Amino acid sequence: MKTAIVTGGAKGIGAAVVKKLCGMGYSTAIVYFGSEEKALALSSALIYKGFDAFPIKADVRDPAAVNDAVNRIYKLNGGIDLLVNNAGIAGQKLLQDVTDTDWADMIGVNLSGAFYFCRAVLPHMLRAHSGRIVNIASMWGQVGAAMETAYSAAKAGVLGLTKALAKETALSGVTVNCICPGAVDTDMMKGFSAEDIAALCDEIPAGRLGTPEEIAAAVAFFAAEENSYVTGQILGVNGGFVV
Repeated sequence: MKTAIVTGGAKGIGAAVVKKLCGMGYSTAIVYFGSEEKALALSSALIYKGFDAFPIKADVRDPAAVNDAVNRIYKLNGGIDLLVNNAGIAGQKLLQDVTDTDWADMIGVNLSGAFYFCRAVLPHMLRAHSGRIVNIASMWGQVGAAMETAYSAAKAGVLGLTKALAKETALSGVTVNCICPGAVDTDMMKGFSAEDIAALCDEIPAGRLGTPEEIAAAVAFFAAEENSYVTGQILGVNGGFVV
C-alpha cells in the first residue's frame, strides 16, 4: 500500500484530499496541529469504512517537528509516496497593519512548512526513485490580492518552490506540481458575510464557490501513476476567475 502525507489534513480542502487518497488506496497521514478533535474524528470515520488513515501532530513551522513526523510515518509504513502540502492560514489586513508576528506566521505556515516537508520527504523519495509532491497555493499567489499582501507573497513563494524543485528532481522520478485554488467553500470563507460572498460569486465566471472535493480531484490527477511526465506545473482551479 502506498503512503501519502497531507498537511492541514483535518478539515476543509485537506480533509477532502485525505478522503480522496484513501479511496485511491493510500495509507494516509493526517497531519494537524490545532485541530486534534477533527483529525481524530476523520481518522476514526475512515478506519470504520475500511480505509487506512492516521493522525500525526506537527507544527509545520518547526523543522524539527516536521522531521520527526516524517520519520515516524516512514518507520510506520516503510515508505512515502505522496506529499500534499496543504496547511495554510489567511488574513485580511492593510500592509501597514501587518505585524511582525502576522508576517512570521503567514510565511511559516504557508511557505516554510511546505519547504520543510519537501526537504524531509525527499531523501525517502529519491532513494525509491519515485514520488509525488503536490503543493496547494492560491490564485492570489498568481495575481496578488489587496488586503492580502502577506498571504499573496507566501503563496507566490510556493509557486517558485514548486517550479525550482521540479527541475531538481525530474531525473530522479519525483514530480512536483502546484494547485492554485480560487474561492473555495471552507472555513477560510467564514470571515465573509453572505453579501460579500454573493458579490464575489458575481465576479467568478462559474458563478459559485469551488468545493474542497474539486481541489481533491486535482490532487488525484497529479498523484496518478500515468501522469509521471507532468511536473513543474501550476494548475488553477478557480472557476475561471484567473486565466
